[in-house]
Amino acid sequence: MPSPFPGMDPYLEDPAIWPDLHQRLVTYSADALQPRLRPRYHARIGERLYVLPPHRAIYPDVSVIHRQPVPAPAQPSGTAVVAPDTPVVFSVPPQEVREPFIEIIDLARGGRVVTIIEVLSPANKTPGEGHDLYLRKQKEVLGSDTHLVEIDLLRQGEHTVAVPFPYLAPYRPRHYVVCISRADRREQFEVYFFNVRQRMPRIAIPLQKPDPDVVLDLQAVFEQCYKHGAYEDLVDYAKPPTSPLAPEDAEWADERLRQKGLRS
Repeated sequence: MPSPFPGMDPYLEDPAIWPDLHQRLVTYSADALQPRLRPRYHARIGERLYVLPPHRAIYPDVSVIHRQPVPAPAQPSGTAVVAPDTPVVFSVPPQEVREPFIEIIDLARGGRVVTIIEVLSPANKTPGEGHDLYLRKQKEVLGSDTHLVEIDLLRQGEHTVAVPFPYLAPYRPRHYVVCISRADRREQFEVYFFNVRQRMPRIAIPLQKPDPDVVLDLQAVFEQCYKHGAYEDLVDYAKPPTSPLAPEDAEWADERLRQKGLRS
């Protein structure tokens, strides 16, 4: 079954589903680009790895709850000592975060990275270690001769893509954004806006001049992700999404889901 939404499915922003979707978006995007890039270029999947401390957990199911027996202290003869009640102990280990991204390398120039494609994650958009690490990487790329493509399919979280936030303010309503910064035109940003009611765009992926851009059809990639991820088995469309929609969008989504037979 295809997604009941015409573009990004807001139910897949659920933290329990997003990591799987994130991996598929990166993998299938690289697969879609590869035949258009060869033989000069190659789409290679890289990965950032970092550890979030327990209080910065982004995804669910990182806690194990158990009852910890608390032995009563030894009582001196003739002295009444009150023992503490038994607490519930939460064991929350540090969380290892792996964030894949795509590098397009130029084989004709010794494998030099010409373009980086990032699909933002919740950790990138939440203040803390993941956000700081991403912004450092973003700054590094913007100061280099490498193109940067940022794909943000998450409605919640901090503004993170490279284009300054004030420039986006007039463009409402918007839910999702793609931002492209070309190495030879850092003062310009190519931005795609879309919402839950719209098809995802076909975006231009820049390469080394004078080679033309290649096109990445985000909608086609997403549909492949939805099909092979079998997300219809995981999503309960009878309930609202984890990240709530605005009232007018929630009403639209309700009607659409009823038409698809996913709500009564």
